[in-house]
Amino acid sequence: MMASFPAVLRASGLCLRSPKSWAWLSGPPKMRPGGPVSWAPARMAATVTLEPAGRCSWDEPVHIVVRGLAQGQQVTLRASLRDEKGALFRAHARYCADARGELDLTRASALGGSFTGLEPMGLLWALEPEEPFLRLVKRDVQTPFAVELEVLDGHEPEARRLLGRTVHERHFLPPGVRREPVRAGRVRATLFLPPEPGPFPGIVDIFGAGGGLLEYRASLLAGKGFAVMALAYYNYEHLPKGMETLHLEYFEEAVNYLRNHPQVKGPGVGLLGISKGAELCLSMASFLKGITAVVMINGSMVNVGGALHYKDETLPPIGLDPNRIKVTKDGLADILDVLNSPLEESNQKSIIPVERAESTFLFLVGQDDHNWKSEFYANEASKHLQANGKEKPQIICYPGAGHYIEPPYFPMCRASLHTLVGRPVIWGGEPRAHAMAQVDAWKQIQIFFHKHLGGEKGTIPPKLESFT
Repeated sequence: MMASFPAVLRASGLCLRSPKSWAWLSGPPKMRPGGPVSWAPARMAATVTLEPAGRCSWDEPVHIVVRGLAQGQQVTLRASLRDEKGALFRAHARYCADARGELDLTRASALGGSFTGLEPMGLLWALEPEEPFLRLVKRDVQTPFAVELEVLDGHEPEARRLLGRTVHERHFLPPGVRREPVRAGRVRATLFLPPEPGPFPGIVDIFGAGGGLLEYRASLLAGKGFAVMALAYYNYEHLPKGMETLHLEYFEEAVNYLRNHPQVKGPGVGLLGISKGAELCLSMASFLKGITAVVMINGSMVNVGGALHYKDETLPPIGLDPNRIKVTKDGLADILDVLNSPLEESNQKSIIPVERAESTFLFLVGQDDHNWKSEFYANEASKHLQANGKEKPQIICYPGAGHYIEPPYFPMCRASLHTLVGRPVIWGGEPRAHAMAQVDAWKQIQIFFHKHLGGEKGTIPPKLESFT
């Protein structure tokens, strides 16, 4: 098995450890950290400068500048990243240097490649898997992703000569954030606490039908001043292997653990979920106590996949018709129309009784979601709430965004294996629109939770106030 890219870098002494820029050239020069490396002829050198140059969180933008080029020189920038299983993700873009021989991605427009136009972070959000149907996921938040950036002379596919290279580390555990595994009763989770003295607003973070325990959204959000508990609910340790039957008592136990934690500010906590996780958040808010604010990312207002039990009540899964699966021209499944309509009387027992909830809601909707009809579900949930005298929820719709709205700069997943369907499905979305949606959604999540969990008056950090 090949060693990981960071391990190779450490072994060769080529890790970026100082705020100074690197210039790595093709050919056999002696590598020296801390400044430009040159060899004859020196005019071949190009220096790639990053700001911030040191540690950078995944959800933060990075300023990329290339210097040492000729006036108007045509170059290709390439980015590559290997995930923890060794899968390769790549992007590239063609540029021309300015009159000073510089290339500043905040001012220079890409002329083609994986994207076009002024996209300072395009080399990240446009990454695509070399192997089809893979989604970029961070499995261990205690290690960074290493993004290799290369500058080549000329425009691809003719670009050949390597002019410069650097490695950019993007971290998922912000400085000072504490990571605490939770093994309390049946609850299997990881709690992330900010570095400052507490208590903090508490949030339970739940992912979708893939199962297991994903921590990267919780760890990044903890860096924004929240105590965030990433919660597993199936296919992890002793938890059920499937979702045929789920019991809300398990989620109630998790909510109570977080509410009673000495570092968590009460009286209530928030919920953050995507896909099946969002649907579960809606059910938790409808049946359980102590939940103040809920953010649903492309969720459903009906129970899907398996029976959901709480005490003496059961929500059956809504019916579906596999014959309504469409096949794209690429041979992929489009499952948008598979689920039955909750408006039909025979399916209304699967509707989550959101009218019971005492929470404030924020629905984040990708209008090109092909997993299910997220915008329809958000509007139906809003109707149910208002018909029962409850506060109208906030609904933010993102044109061109697909199903997996992640923290900023994650590449859009076009298609991947759906756990419940058993084959690759399309998730929808247009890459640039999806990338823009992720940046805004991340800000909206923080604004919402700071407002509704930050105490009586709410505490919205100054950087976010302009987005209210």
